[in-house]
Amino acid sequence: MAEVSTEAIASLAQYYDQPFWCFTFGDFQLTPTVEEFEEILGCPLGGRKPYLFSSFYPSLARISKIVKISTQELDRGKQVENGVVGVPRKCLEAKVRTLASQEEWAPFMDVLALLIFGVVLFPNVDGLVDWAVIDAFLAFYNHKESPVVAILANLYDTFDRRCEKNCARIVCYTPALYVWLVSHLFRQKVRHVCPLEGHRSCTEIKEANWDRLLASKEEASVNWFPRWKEGRTGILISCGGFPNVPLMGTRGCINYNPVLTIRQLGYPMSGAPLEEGLAPFIARGFNNTNTRVLQRVHKAWERVQKKDEELRGSSNGPIGGYRR
Repeated sequence: MAEVSTEAIASLAQYYDQPFWCFTFGDFQLTPTVEEFEEILGCPLGGRKPYLFSSFYPSLARISKIVKISTQELDRGKQVENGVVGVPRKCLEAKVRTLASQEEWAPFMDVLALLIFGVVLFPNVDGLVDWAVIDAFLAFYNHKESPVVAILANLYDTFDRRCEKNCARIVCYTPALYVWLVSHLFRQKVRHVCPLEGHRSCTEIKEANWDRLLASKEEASVNWFPRWKEGRTGILISCGGFPNVPLMGTRGCINYNPVLTIRQLGYPMSGAPLEEGLAPFIARGFNNTNTRVLQRVHKAWERVQKKDEELRGSSNGPIGGYRR
């Protein structure tokens, strides 16, 4: 995990362009993409199903099997904060200590992994690992579903909410965002094939004045295509019936616009993007009014998976290609 500069993230937040859901600087735009986060997180989607909320939170019985806490105790201990239901973090931390003292290492690792999901990958409410996060963990634990799409969705959702409420708090997986930012802003003498190796070798970030750096950055100095992106044969341009890429996280759905990311994905820009490709899409929460939206996103990603399987099965098709 990368050590995050809070100054860098705070400075970056000033450049979030809510109408287009990207970061707009003086003469260029940057947008975190599925492909980039796959590499940064070391969790490729090719051949794996992305985690998408199923519309049902996990039962206490399912949670109990993982955390080794009785359903009765879970029911008594669950808390509600700002309408979010979950297990108190301190309860899970106490369970980890108990399992360690008893040398029950298999369940110890399971509960520790759940804490990592709740505290690191999908932070939401302080002191609480909520039901949606537990659902994402169970999908990974039982079916190896990739959390990449959900992590990226929460990132966009965080910055969008921040713009709406003028809230200073940024609640998302900031290490991945920080590695992404550094990889585009600094050119490296040695072009690493691993984004984390490239990040660690970039000594300039320790001395950076982030406000000044971002304000003065120009298109010509952007590292559009780091070496760790090499080898990709395609990009995800649209998804199912959507003209862009819909994302589903643990707090709802939002999209990003790949037409703004062509250069950072290794392709030349050819004219201004069409309005259709910039169409906004957002659904907050998982209530009944959003049921149709959730179904549309599920179907869209099912089509992406099917197409990817066809490409993988074709001798002429790119392995893991996402050009749709």
